[in-house]
This record gives sequence, structure tokens and C-alpha cells, in this order.
Amino acid sequence: MLLPNPFCPLSAAKIVSLQATVLLLLGLLIKAKIQIKTFSALGLVLLLLQTLVFLAAGGALSLAGLAAISAGLQRRQAASA
Repeated sequence: MLLPNPFCPLSAAKIVSLQATVLLLLGLLIKAKIQIKTFSALGLVLLLLQTLVFLAAGGALSLAGLAAISAGLQRRQAASA
């Protein structure tokens, strides 16, 4: 049985998107559990934290995509040489 290629851009994108989804759901669950009002200070802090987490997840997804693309290009160049 072959293991999935860790440099495949689709598998890397799936992993990062699943992590982002879990973090989104966790953030929404925390907000719902403590019943934060719209303009409360804690609500704004959690909203800012959630925004920073999604920016980090987007950056990680971009890095994973770039790494997969560069690995693919290196393999293609090695195969043609």
C-alpha cells in the first residue's frame, strides 16, 4: 500500500483547511458558550484572536502551496535532466 505523498498540494491544502475549519468551529463554540455580547471587550478580543488565527492559517496554506509547487518543479526538472 502506498502512502500519500506529503508534498502533494491537494493533501497539504486539505490538512490546512481542516485545521482552519476546526479553529473556526472552536472559536464559535467558545463565543456561544460564554454568551458574549456584541460590543463587549471580551467579544472584541476573541474576534481579533480569531482573525489572527485565520491570517496565520492562510499564511500556512500559502507556504504549503509554495513548498508543494517548488517540490513539483524540482522533480520535473530532475526528471527531464
